[in-house]
Amino acid sequence: MKLALLTAAIGLPLATPAAATEDDLNVWAGQFVTIDLGEDSDWYLRGEAQERFTNDADRLGQLLLRGFVGYRITDKVNIGGGYAYILTDPVGPVKTNEYRFYQELNVRLIERDGVTLDSRTRLEQRTFEVGDGTSWRFRNFVQLRVPITENNKLNLYTEPFIELNDTQFQSGGLSVWRNFVGVTVPLGDNVTMVPGYLNQTVFRDGQENRMDHVANVNVFMSF
Repeated sequence: MKLALLTAAIGLPLATPAAATEDDLNVWAGQFVTIDLGEDSDWYLRGEAQERFTNDADRLGQLLLRGFVGYRITDKVNIGGGYAYILTDPVGPVKTNEYRFYQELNVRLIERDGVTLDSRTRLEQRTFEVGDGTSWRFRNFVQLRVPITENNKLNLYTEPFIELNDTQFQSGGLSVWRNFVGVTVPLGDNVTMVPGYLNQTVFRDGQENRMDHVANVNVFMSF
C-alpha cells in the first residue's frame, strides 16, 4: 500500500503540462496559523500570509493575506469560507488589488501507517479594484504525505486552477497548474516547516506560457 502511494506521489510533480517557454526563478514564503475555538468546539480559524518574490527573486511580485472560518463535520471532513486580499505587482503590467471570497471542502481520503492523502476543493469569487465583473475559479488540491524518517515526511501535491467564466481578468479554462515536492521538518510543538520545490505553469492566451521554478518555504502553526 505504502509503496504504491509513494510511486504515485513521485509522479505528481511530473504532471505539469509541457509547452511552457518562458521561465522565471521565484522564492515564496508562507506563514499559516490554525486556531481551534475551544476544546469542545468544532469551529476553527485559519490565517495566512504569503510573500512571493519574482523576476529571478529580485522583487516582491505578490503579497497574499487570507482568513478562513472552518467547521469540522467529522475528524476527516471540514468545510468553511473566507476572504483574501492579493496585491500583484508584476514588471510592466499595472499593479492590481484583488479581493477574493472563497469556499472550501477539505477531505482526508486516506490515513494509514502514517500515510495521508488529502483533498481540498476550493471555489473562488475574484473581484478587482479596477474593472467590472466577478471572476469565478475552481481549484482542486491533492496532497500526499509519506513517512521517510521517524520525524519527517515526504510531501507532494498537485493543484490545477480552472477558470469558470470569461472576464476582463480571466479567459476561462485551465489557467495555472502547480506541483510541489518537499519535506516536513518539525520545529517544535505544533510548529512545522515545509521547504521544497514548486513548479508552476501559467497558461496565457496569445502569449508564451510561463513556467515558474519556486524555492518554497512554508511554516504551519496550530493552537
